[in-house]
Amino acid sequence: FECTVCHQTFSVSAYLRSHLRTHTGEKPFECTVCNKTFSVSTNLRSHLRTHTGEKPFECTVCHKTFSQNGNLRKHMRTHTGEKPFECTVCHKTFSENGHLRTHLRTHTGEKPFGCTVCHKTFSHNGDLRKHMRTHTGERPFKCTLCYKTFSESGHLRTHLRTHTGEKPCECTVCHKTFSRNGDLRKHMRTHTGEKPFKCTVCHKTFSVSGHLRTHLRTHTGEKPFECTVCHKTFSQNGDLRKHMRTHWRKAF
Repeated sequence: FECTVCHQTFSVSAYLRSHLRTHTGEKPFECTVCNKTFSVSTNLRSHLRTHTGEKPFECTVCHKTFSQNGNLRKHMRTHTGEKPFECTVCHKTFSENGHLRTHLRTHTGEKPFGCTVCHKTFSHNGDLRKHMRTHTGERPFKCTLCYKTFSESGHLRTHLRTHTGEKPCECTVCHKTFSRNGDLRKHMRTHTGEKPFKCTVCHKTFSVSGHLRTHLRTHTGEKPFECTVCHKTFSQNGDLRKHMRTHWRKAF
């Protein structure tokens, strides 16, 4: 049985009839709950489980259940470690085809997800969602201990270490530990001597970006730290703290 449109052949006439709907766009199978339509009856049956909550496909390892057989197959790879989808550029392998498609954008540079506010584009939909929070101010991740909120789940995880005292980031030179990877990177420069932050005015270099920002005030004359007693201003917070002691000494 041959399709007259694309000439694909089928062993059963019913398969040809189903296939022809990909050309005609016909969707004769309708969900009685939400009226969504489908070209194949099996797709309707799978869809109905979103309404009934039925999950007939069970993992034989951990007994987790799924509404679709395809989702069970994906899940089984978490147990088997199978990664059947390979990147033809760098040969990295993935457990899901969608993960491979996303990865390929690192090679192609494709950024199909655009911000409707500032038009910045992203290769991952998740990165766009994170970015949108810079416009909306949404902070959906809340610390259950102090109720501080965060725009990203990773920021919440890092924050939780202030409560747990966990310091998983270890210096390979002196074995000092840090709660944040960024703090470890800063610390490593005390061993390497690296100073990646350069002043564009005098070309002096710094190991920490904050030190560069403070230094730039020697060029701009900016003095953002003000004494609440006499209103004298300072370029560095440390200088303000020293100055405040002159008032405390006078008071006592």
